[in-house]
Amino acid sequence: MVLAFLNQKGGVGKTTLAVHVAAALTRHRAKVLLIDADPQGSALDWAACRVAAVLFPVIGFPKATLHKEIPAHLPHYDHILIDGPPRVNDLARSAIMAADVVVIPVQPSPYDVWAAKDIVDLIGEAAIYHEAIKSAFVINRRIVNTAIGRDVAEALAGYNIPVLSAHISQRVAFAESAATGSTVLENDPTSQASREIMALAEELLDFDTESGR
Repeated sequence: MVLAFLNQKGGVGKTTLAVHVAAALTRHRAKVLLIDADPQGSALDWAACRVAAVLFPVIGFPKATLHKEIPAHLPHYDHILIDGPPRVNDLARSAIMAADVVVIPVQPSPYDVWAAKDIVDLIGEAAIYHEAIKSAFVINRRIVNTAIGRDVAEALAGYNIPVLSAHISQRVAFAESAATGSTVLENDPTSQASREIMALAEELLDFDTESGR
């Protein structure tokens, strides 16, 4: 499975989700590769901060030929995750063409709902050439004990792209883990943050294998 985390709006948590879903997938004894396709190199920075043993390789490839390069890696990994660029450009198009599933992180904000239109339109254009492409929204940084996440899910319904059931809440643990190149799964595997990440990874695995989406 090739997963691309994309949204033209910066600051939605693409890197955090890509890193943590990659870590979750390794818990299934899968071989995982994370490709940092963001010119800012946040995933590479995370890997550089890491002190513990490497969970999965992280390589940088912020080039619009990404979709041509990934097939060479497919025989060596069970899953390849792409941390995409924070804008709609040729690099984002290449990431979409390379992906089996495009994951669109959206924060519980009207601004994020409005900003999602550009990436949704880009996926629609790519579907002309990549008919098997799937896409889904994931609500990230949901405020705990509020109805905002539910309201955003309702607002996103207008895009005709499914919203995943697994929501990721705003938690200090994610920022703390990033500072040491770690993940919440390693720091506290029984925490609510870890359970949310595992639920998201499981749902993405199921989503990729479902038919008719």
